[in-house]
Amino acid sequence: MYYFVISLSRKAKQMILLAVDVCLVPVTLWLTFVLQANGAPIADMSLALLALPLLMMLAGLLSVVIGIHRIQLKAYESHAIALTGIYAVLLGLATAILDDLAGYGTPLATFINFMLVCFLISVAVRVVMLQVLLVVYRQGKPQSRILIYGAGQTGRQLAAALGRDENILPVAFIDDSVALQSTIVRGLSVYSPVAIETLIKSRGIDRMLLAMPSLSRPRLAQLSRRFEDMGLDVQTLPSFAQLTGQEALVDQLQPMKPGQFLGRAPLDAELPGVADIYQGRNILISGAGGSIGSELCRQVLGCAPARLVLVDISELALYTIDMELRALAHRMKVDIVPVLGSITDTGLMVRTMANHEVNVVLHAAAYKHVPLVERNAVVGMSNNVLGTQNIAQAALEAGVDRFILISSDKAVRPTNMMGASKRLAEIVVQDLASRVGRPGGGRTLFSMVRFGNVVGSSGSVIPLFQKQIEKGGPITLTHRDVTRFFMTIPEAARLVLVSGSFGRGGDVFVLDMGDPISIYDLARQMITASNYTVRDGTNPEGDIEIKITGLRPGEKIHEELLIGEGQITTLHPKILQAREGHLSQIEVAAALKALRAAIADADDPALRQIVARWVEGGAAVLKKVDQGT
Repeated sequence: MYYFVISLSRKAKQMILLAVDVCLVPVTLWLTFVLQANGAPIADMSLALLALPLLMMLAGLLSVVIGIHRIQLKAYESHAIALTGIYAVLLGLATAILDDLAGYGTPLATFINFMLVCFLISVAVRVVMLQVLLVVYRQGKPQSRILIYGAGQTGRQLAAALGRDENILPVAFIDDSVALQSTIVRGLSVYSPVAIETLIKSRGIDRMLLAMPSLSRPRLAQLSRRFEDMGLDVQTLPSFAQLTGQEALVDQLQPMKPGQFLGRAPLDAELPGVADIYQGRNILISGAGGSIGSELCRQVLGCAPARLVLVDISELALYTIDMELRALAHRMKVDIVPVLGSITDTGLMVRTMANHEVNVVLHAAAYKHVPLVERNAVVGMSNNVLGTQNIAQAALEAGVDRFILISSDKAVRPTNMMGASKRLAEIVVQDLASRVGRPGGGRTLFSMVRFGNVVGSSGSVIPLFQKQIEKGGPITLTHRDVTRFFMTIPEAARLVLVSGSFGRGGDVFVLDMGDPISIYDLARQMITASNYTVRDGTNPEGDIEIKITGLRPGEKIHEELLIGEGQITTLHPKILQAREGHLSQIEVAAALKALRAAIADADDPALRQIVARWVEGGAAVLKKVDQGT
């Protein structure tokens, strides 16, 4: 039956409805006489039978003129019912006129009854046909069995609309109102939210529709996450204000502008003299597909280099930045060279430097997520320290003019393995820088740039908070008193490029980032900026909660940018040069030898012992192990 129904064309279905209208005329006429007789024997119907063919022709003609045969069964609602009423009245009037012309003298009440019966039976037959059709469709294809959360006006209208859909079967309402629970609305029972899991198992529910547009977006997000955890697909019905354009359908969240929460003036967009260092040169950028690396690529491209060598271990990241840059590079006649591989691959780094005659290296490749490196210290140390030593040595042997290491504020008196790895990488570069100018020391100028958290980079707290707000919270914060320095990705990239122009060998550059920002205050500002309120003890009905989870292993409450006690100014007032000591060549050689041995043996405790011995403040990393964190 299902395949027969779906094989019918729209025209064929209209002809069936037209035939139904015509065939209902004899039934209508008979029922009219039955009602007219009021239970008594029906009078002679011979005259009516003589007029029946003409009445059926009139019925068909009126149905076509009014167009009720073209109305789909699932669209048969108030407007269609009104048209059916007009059809019944016109057919009754036509019948009365014909009766008068023939001189039969049938009572007026008969024609009134005929109109009423015609109207009622036409509507009833279509309703029955729709139900039969839905049964046929639902047996022939899989259905989505749904619960509707909210038995108010929106939910009732939704249930009425979905009741005519062959692909969806509304099973029940869910509502928080005790007054509505255990009642029946639109033919569906209303249940308490506590019954949802039972309904899922007993009724085969696979989808939840949230028909409560008046709820705040965080509350809707919380409900969605709760029902998704139960294995349901969750969809939200927009409000009528949204559908009419009075309220935007897009998320209420306002786009977070880079630098919106810096609490200081941003670094100048234009830094004079920087482009001269990179113009017409061959520039290699490691970690080119990362958040910092990709911005470096864009800004270096604006300096019109001769060649841009992109190194990254991630195929997807390298492909993405390569495709982005090629369109611009073609117009500027810049050669783009993507190199897929790891900075720990000595042969690859040496060949890359030599084959592409690299003049400047911007080293941004590193593992930087604190919890991941803390749990994978061997891999983190191998990449961040030995990888840096490998690419820096290759640059030195190739006679590269400048090598700039991108470091982190977590390298200053580190309490975690990621920060310790970055500090050891700095020590390696400082050691190479100290040899420049000596016999066999090469001519490469090595410098480092150190900055705090970068807004918008992968793992940054701001995009994390934004995602948590979008999901309705809570925002997770490790400690109420945590503070961090922040800068934007463009600022970070410009600082790296400036260090390349200022560097004279062994320099450590930092940005004057102003006062550190309270992460708790930042979370509150982001909630407010998104048009929500903070839920706390003073406002228990707020939208978003800030949940304190406790410091992660190796995490500091406050970060620092300087190891030493002094700093000197540079040609730019926002950029400072740190005064910091470094290990001797013998000490660096001993540290690297021990590090390689520990990595070869995958000896995590030995790595931490090395950090404790050779890194300023590194004993804190060892202390974490002793405490079992």
